[in-house]
Amino acid sequence: MKLHIAVVQFMPKKGDYLFNIGQAGDVFEQIETDGLPADVVVFPETALTGYFLQGGVREVARTRESVFEDLQAEYSRRLGKSAPERDIAVGFYELYNGNYYNSCLYTTLGGASPGIRHVYRKFFLPTYGVFDEERFVTRGHVIETFPTRFGQAAMLICEDLWHSITATIAALKGAKILYVGVASPARGFSGERMDNLNKWRSLITATADEHGLFVVSANLVGFEGGKGFIGGSAVVGPSGSIRAEGPVGKEAIVLTTLDTDDIAIARANAPTLADLESCLGDILLEMDSLKRRME
Repeated sequence: MKLHIAVVQFMPKKGDYLFNIGQAGDVFEQIETDGLPADVVVFPETALTGYFLQGGVREVARTRESVFEDLQAEYSRRLGKSAPERDIAVGFYELYNGNYYNSCLYTTLGGASPGIRHVYRKFFLPTYGVFDEERFVTRGHVIETFPTRFGQAAMLICEDLWHSITATIAALKGAKILYVGVASPARGFSGERMDNLNKWRSLITATADEHGLFVVSANLVGFEGGKGFIGGSAVVGPSGSIRAEGPVGKEAIVLTTLDTDDIAIARANAPTLADLESCLGDILLEMDSLKRRME
């Protein structure tokens, strides 16, 4: 099956949820007006609010239902009631059951049956360097896959990908496409920034190659409080080859077409996921042993 992906390097206005909904509307309108092929449109982590909000999270956090309703209303307003069916993955700060989360929503807009398909809550919250997420949001506890029109998918958010076990869990649960929302700030504006970008390239290519799946990463751009986001979004094939990548530090819509049949070929050529599945019982025993040692 062919799948047209549009990765949006997005520059949100910090703390202004409604403005950023409008900015997303600009993207929807551009895709439609320019006739860009886009079955799935992927936005970065916290695209609807900006990332470095600290205590301001509580002012911009929304329920998944309200985010879907606002996106659907903007989508219909821009493209009309007969707007085509299109899937969207977008990062936002979520209010759920009395807690705040750094979340990603996967939803279908337009068409005959728009609706929420999945919400993922960031599993690993960074607490080093410029990061202090755990003070302001609650971490998620589940990594799940979910069905889409284009096959089984999963989502991760930024720091999650620095821990290889998260992608492994997603792959073992059947993910064929892994969507990763990113808010990765540069730590300098020369070689160090490129080192940061190269590290992300290594992570996403190794993840795709090891598990035989597509990895679609979307990164913020722009500045918040003197911190600049690097961009450099990328789509990687199931053998670890980069299929498309965005520019550094600039807004862009990055387009590529995926063929999900490539997954079976990649997994046949390098059956590392099958090897993992065959050893899973022993691995779980080892993990249980480690858990007992830590109690």
